[in-house]
Amino acid sequence: MLEAKNITHSFDYLLFENINFKISPKEKIAIIGKSGSGKSTLLHILSTFLKPQNGEIFYNNKNLYSLKEKELIEIRKKEFGIVFQFHYLFNTFTARENIEAAAILSEREIDEELLKRLDIFEVLNQNIQTLSGGQQQRVSIARVLTKKPKIIFADEPTGNLDKVNANEVMQILSEYCEENDAALITVTHDAEISGFFDRVYELKNKRLDIWK
Repeated sequence: MLEAKNITHSFDYLLFENINFKISPKEKIAIIGKSGSGKSTLLHILSTFLKPQNGEIFYNNKNLYSLKEKELIEIRKKEFGIVFQFHYLFNTFTARENIEAAAILSEREIDEELLKRLDIFEVLNQNIQTLSGGQQQRVSIARVLTKKPKIIFADEPTGNLDKVNANEVMQILSEYCEENDAALITVTHDAEISGFFDRVYELKNKRLDIWK
């Protein structure tokens, strides 16, 4: 489904080089590593938001960074779902309006049961700025799942959640992948959620190696 070949990137210094890996439908992969190791940068490269200095990313046998911008936008809109670390929700919208925006753009229906399970149903009509960080995180996740993406890219999806909510969110994401032949690539500091993944990689010393 998605394959990275010889990915190398640097800013003022080399972050990582010659990274290779594949992910298939229903697979769940986590990437761990220290702050500054390049985890989020790698996720941005895989999800088409940052072109690597060297290497290629293939999605369904298409070289993503050789596509025209219009094609990339369509893939981001309908096939990739991205849970950002800082949410990027619309501050003047309610929680429901944020989710509705994703539903309209992707031409999908909102799953009310999902909203209840994420424990945000009771706050849907509140302005997003009045919600806690954890509630905003769950709205962000609901917004992404509403799109029915084929690959979910998640940057610290449980970072603002307590253990109970973190486990529930990971269970929801895992079930979504199973039920929709989708894949999940997660960047996380939380080793406690490693049990939800088929493979865990560690980004260390500019390399990506199997941790578990």
